Amino acid sequence: MQNLVVLGSTGSIGTSTLDVVARHSGKFNIVALTANCQADLLFQQCVQFKPRYAVMLDENAATQLRQCVREAGLAIEVLSGAAALEQVSVLPEVDTVMAAIVGAAGLRPTLAAARAGKKILLANKETLVMAGNVFMDAVRASGSALLPIDSEHNAIFQALPRNYNGDLAGNGVRRILLTASGGPFRNTPLDDLQNVTPEQACAHPNWVMGRKISVDSASMMNKGLEVIEAHWLFNAGADDIQVVVHPQSVIHSLVEYVDGSVLAQLGNPDMRTPIAYGLAYPERIDAGVAPLDLFKVAKMDFVAPDLERFPCLALAYRALRAAGTAPAILNAANEVAVAAFLDKRISFLSIPRVIEAVLDALPVNAVGNLDDVLGADGEARRAAQQQIRQS
Repeated sequence: MQNLVVLGSTGSIGTSTLDVVARHSGKFNIVALTANCQADLLFQQCVQFKPRYAVMLDENAATQLRQCVREAGLAIEVLSGAAALEQVSVLPEVDTVMAAIVGAAGLRPTLAAARAGKKILLANKETLVMAGNVFMDAVRASGSALLPIDSEHNAIFQALPRNYNGDLAGNGVRRILLTASGGPFRNTPLDDLQNVTPEQACAHPNWVMGRKISVDSASMMNKGLEVIEAHWLFNAGADDIQVVVHPQSVIHSLVEYVDGSVLAQLGNPDMRTPIAYGLAYPERIDAGVAPLDLFKVAKMDFVAPDLERFPCLALAYRALRAAGTAPAILNAANEVAVAAFLDKRISFLSIPRVIEAVLDALPVNAVGNLDDVLGADGEARRAAQQQIRQS
């Protein structure tokens, strides 16, 4: 029986995690569920899974949830605020933390779980993008087990040798091939991208995701962030990671070996597959995912990414090569720009313009601790807001 905390239980990853858990009630016990402000959905999850704790980041939502829990007679302690996220992530009885909070808000509780030596199922990109060296140092120091949940990194993890030690060449690996669907605008005429709406950007052809990550997929910033993640997860340099556009989203990523072998992990585009793999590792359990029908897929296409169409991907490679605080600056500027686009304050094509302007304006400094990361994050957010006001 694994005692599990789900950070971000009302998001797409969180709900998929709970779907897998519900299929294996004898294997997993939910200790805590957390959400930002969706009190109604979190209450439904509390009724079903009866955690010991429920955490709402928003205080008003926490007040609403407390009333619902009290009226239902549930023995659940409702907490609120960012500190409570860290509190439940380090509880002594907790074995595993699903880190599925989107954005920089997920950094502190995920880092706290790493320092506490928990098994971490990492679905929060920003933890590695913003503070990769700080987080990986904490994992190594505590002996925490780290399993990537992004479908691409999970696929790479499965295709690498079981005893992979962080040395690509020493394990006979030539390079990592990170697949991308290309999103909803892969074939859209470039002149039409200026006028795309948030609704169009959020209409991903293959995956069901939240609004922010859907926009990131449409701009391919999502894939750029994954390149930076892959660097930290697998000790791979920028030149060791190649992005391949694969519209069918059947091959989730590949590893190329020096002997000419290329190992790929395939499956239907359903996040329950990597989630189940992470939950049960090194075993495998039913995820509720339909079997892959290769005859129905019929064909698989592969093309190089168009960096004119997707400048965010090039900006991510730039930040990775610059190192230091550059990835944190990239991530913060992107979060601000995407929020402005979703609020219809800037155009879709303005997202990379804002990010590039912030990268050009701010110095890149070394990262020694979390304060260095958070300082760069705050400065980049202010610079991005200024760029948006001037646009």
